[in-house]
Amino acid sequence: MNSDSDLQIAGDILEVPHLLQAPREHPATVAEFAGLARAIAADRAQWDHLVRYDAVSRWYHRLRTGPGYEVWLLSWVPGQGSGRHDHGPSSGVLTVLDGTLTEHSRSGTRALRPGAQRVFAPGYAHEVLNDTLEPAVSLHVYHPGLTEMTMHAARCTPTPATA
Repeated sequence: MNSDSDLQIAGDILEVPHLLQAPREHPATVAEFAGLARAIAADRAQWDHLVRYDAVSRWYHRLRTGPGYEVWLLSWVPGQGSGRHDHGPSSGVLTVLDGTLTEHSRSGTRALRPGAQRVFAPGYAHEVLNDTLEPAVSLHVYHPGLTEMTMHAARCTPTPATA
């Protein structure tokens, strides 16, 4: 029986710099955009001091831009919601940073707590709201940058299950 490990045979890949891919300066895949959102969420010092709460409308602040993407910070006081909408040609990642938000979509209703992420494709319609008694903060990454937010008249309702 051969006891040589892959490491003994091939060597440590981390010791061979020409075999390593250079990290991307900007994300390019869904997984990388979700990872960017998680990294920003974990670095509270990067965003916490920017948060404001507005009793009249949702507050938002563009936190970062890159080639073809934007990162937005939003706050939600109790009772505030987005209305049913889609994001036009943009894909996105929604990450809850503080509080709890509720998402309504055709596939159902979800309570989103800190750390929860929702990834969506162009044309995905949903409604997000803060139906709790505490404020909430969320982070949104859009690719390409958000140019459209089409509002829809009716509330999202789940499609009934078929037998």
